[in-house]
Amino acid sequence: MPKSLFEKIKETFFNIVTSRLTVLVLVFFALGGILIYRLFDLQIVRGASYLNDFLLQSKKTREISATRGNIYDQSGKLLAYNELAYSVKIEDVYETGKNKNKELNATIYKLIGMIEKNGNKVITDFGIMLNEDDQFDFTMTDEMKKLRFLADIYGHSYTKDLKEEQRTATPDEVMAYMEGTKKFAIGAYEDTDDSKSAFIPGKGYTKAEALKMVTIRYAMSLTAYQKYIGTTVATDVSEETVEVVMENIADMDGVSISEDTVRRYENSTYFAHIIGYTGKISSDEIESYNELDMEQGGEGERYSLNDVVGKSGIEAYMDTTLQGIKGIETVYVNNTGRTISVSEEESREAATGNDVYLTVNEDLQIAVYKILEQKIAGILLSYIQNIKEYTGNASSPPIPIYDVYFALIDNNVIDYTHFDADDAGETEKAVAQKFAGYKEKTYEKLREELTQKRTPYNKLTQEYQVYESNIVSFLENKGILNTSKIDTSDTTYIAWKTDETISLAEYLSYAISMRWIDITKLDLESQYSDADEIFGNIVDDVFEILDYTTEFQKKMYKYMIKQDIITAKQICYLLCEQGKTEIEEADIDALYAGRMTPYQFMINRISTLEITPAQLALDPYSGSVVITDVNTGAVRALVTYPGYDNNKMANSVDAQYFAELNADKSRPLINYATQQRTAPGSTFKMVSATGALMEGVVSASTRFTCTGQFLTVTPSPKCWIYPRGHGSLNIIGAIQNSCNNYFYEVGYRMSMLNGSYDAQAGLDTLSKYADMYGLSEKSGVEISEGMPKVSDEYPIQSAIGQGTNNFTTVGLARYVTAVANSGTCFNLTLLDKVADPSGRVLTEYAPEVRNEIEMSKSYWDDIHQGMRKVVENKKYFSNLAVNVAGKTGTAQEDKSRANHALFVCYAPYEAPEIAVATRIAYGYSSDYAAQTTRDIIKYYYGLAEEEEIITGQADVMDAATHSD
Repeated sequence: MPKSLFEKIKETFFNIVTSRLTVLVLVFFALGGILIYRLFDLQIVRGASYLNDFLLQSKKTREISATRGNIYDQSGKLLAYNELAYSVKIEDVYETGKNKNKELNATIYKLIGMIEKNGNKVITDFGIMLNEDDQFDFTMTDEMKKLRFLADIYGHSYTKDLKEEQRTATPDEVMAYMEGTKKFAIGAYEDTDDSKSAFIPGKGYTKAEALKMVTIRYAMSLTAYQKYIGTTVATDVSEETVEVVMENIADMDGVSISEDTVRRYENSTYFAHIIGYTGKISSDEIESYNELDMEQGGEGERYSLNDVVGKSGIEAYMDTTLQGIKGIETVYVNNTGRTISVSEEESREAATGNDVYLTVNEDLQIAVYKILEQKIAGILLSYIQNIKEYTGNASSPPIPIYDVYFALIDNNVIDYTHFDADDAGETEKAVAQKFAGYKEKTYEKLREELTQKRTPYNKLTQEYQVYESNIVSFLENKGILNTSKIDTSDTTYIAWKTDETISLAEYLSYAISMRWIDITKLDLESQYSDADEIFGNIVDDVFEILDYTTEFQKKMYKYMIKQDIITAKQICYLLCEQGKTEIEEADIDALYAGRMTPYQFMINRISTLEITPAQLALDPYSGSVVITDVNTGAVRALVTYPGYDNNKMANSVDAQYFAELNADKSRPLINYATQQRTAPGSTFKMVSATGALMEGVVSASTRFTCTGQFLTVTPSPKCWIYPRGHGSLNIIGAIQNSCNNYFYEVGYRMSMLNGSYDAQAGLDTLSKYADMYGLSEKSGVEISEGMPKVSDEYPIQSAIGQGTNNFTTVGLARYVTAVANSGTCFNLTLLDKVADPSGRVLTEYAPEVRNEIEMSKSYWDDIHQGMRKVVENKKYFSNLAVNVAGKTGTAQEDKSRANHALFVCYAPYEAPEIAVATRIAYGYSSDYAAQTTRDIIKYYYGLAEEEEIITGQADVMDAATHSD
């Protein structure tokens, strides 16, 4: 039976379906479909992601910063530690090309705006800053450091390779170079649409913005050869900054947020000079730190360009101990630098640095600082008088209240730049209007003097003498008046500088004719300009310089205050309006109601320390105290006043704060305990007594008669008691009464060689015994210290601590420590021990004896008795429960300023435990230093309640009895 059509179709379909070809076709289509789907998924759905993540991925090794070790005081109280924080970083992932600078600068500028909008600050840790005149200035004063910076800027390995124009480059020239097209192209073309027009460095940016841009670009350039190394733009940023950066991160290539640690300091004002601060490593520090690491057994490759290191103090001295060991992280990154994955097997965790324990006691350090501030304020109050000025020549000159009024502007307690601000107060606006008128008249008169009147300098008023002297200084500082070319023996120069018989105009005209003027510093139309054109250009430059010179503008305020153009009451109102100091409301009400005079208002501010001696920067404004353990040489307190906030200097320098510190006339960056050197005055007399006894110049029974004047030599030096005399004294009485005549005789006899006077012989003998007490070398403390100087002139005066003797407070502390323990001269130390993060002690610092002074007990007894009697003579020590032995010293440095006040002592007298050296620079009399030390001893031994000693108020002391 023939097959039906249906069956044929069915059979045909079955044969097709079951054939191998059909199966193969179906499999082919299925695989093709899968392939097409996969390709669609890879290229369309996930194409961009896979391309970025895999196509250009590469393996990189990153360093992981180690957590820095902590710093503790003697009792384990935390002084320096680390805190987790967010940092903003940027990596150079931009392709090299003509648009790289433009794109990178745009990203950095945008990033800076985001950071600062939220109240955070961009790192400005660079060798150039903006000073108080809003002008670029080098941050370093040391010439070698400046040359090293310039060598780095201009790409030289050694400073000797600097060209002359590079070596002498000004901050403005350095900035112009860095902003130029040869470096970072921070600026704009003269014609913004034409890249062939002249490029103007800095165009479109403020000076502050340009400095931030240069700082970041320069830091990035230092690691340009190391891709994927981030440069920190800002540290310790807020969560708001983190959020806004993360929201915009897709549009800012290379920008990232990372967790980091920042350095924090407890009670920073009191410890800043001891502990120091951290900052980004410099090129020369890399070399020195790696050399130190090698000396300590390392490989000498521990430090690299992105490290944060100690910049001063213990942070710097113990950096290799505190630093820790960096970790390594091996990552895979894409072409934009973003991490794809981390290889745990190829990574290594960072090791935390070790902890450092100091010998200082936190409570004692803080207490001494506060006592010192109270006492200095008390001295100020004792000498401030309600007068306009003092024109006498007394050894203890009073402080006119008008100097106090001006000091508030001069040292930026009152901000004169805010007087014409939009939100200025009523008094600020009134003073600004007065100043504008006074300035216009002053400029007119100065221009008239320079171009027409030409009044001889000695015929000018004091005010205009000051102005003209300032003008010359400014011209010299700007290099317009080239001091290296001036012939100081020239008669015209002498007529200006010494005789003061010619006018400034005559002097400048002569300087032009003698080519002392550097015309390259002037904007002249032609290098062949005549003398008149050069002079006219100088005059124009003068007024341009004066306009942005803060120091000069303040001088005009000084004379406006003295002439009552700006009244004393207005100065007080300005203080209230600006609100920079806390002022008692009752006093404000009384001032405005007329119930309190400006004088009393200001006295009250100083009395309550609402205005501190440091803020006024009037003598005295600084001081220092060092306390040591007599038996070990350990430093228990090393105080310098004033201090500063090293939190604002750590991690990266706060540029504005750094500029404020540099402009502060109290010079808070100086460690007055270790860096200020002055004559020791009569505190030196134990050295002279030791030499006299040991050399046989005198015996314990030798007596000299003091008549008030040493007549053996001419001119005849006087004793402090002149015109009276001390009468007949032995060595004990000479120390007790601090008799200059006795020690003049000692210095004279030391200088007698074979019956003839030989000054060098006397100086050599004094130097020998000063060395025994460690006064010829630094004291040993592990922070920056000035080199002492033992006198090399005038042995007679040197024997009483004058001559050219110059010592630091810490040097005097080592000296009196050796006196107290009868001859053991230690190398002083601030270090107690080092422990690992778990607390296991790794190193203990034992006392190091520098030398022993071998002297008979009877001689030591004489010196100790003399020092004990010094203190017994002082009424203010009479009720002290602990017996003290000490020596006062008053040293003159500048006849126009008050004397330095010094006191060295030890306690208890019977069994010495501590030694103290106190100096109040320009503190009038040693009695004030002695009374300050008395209160320190009260605190140390708990002889009074703390609130009785540290009152938070200026402490007016007993009147000084004499200067010895």
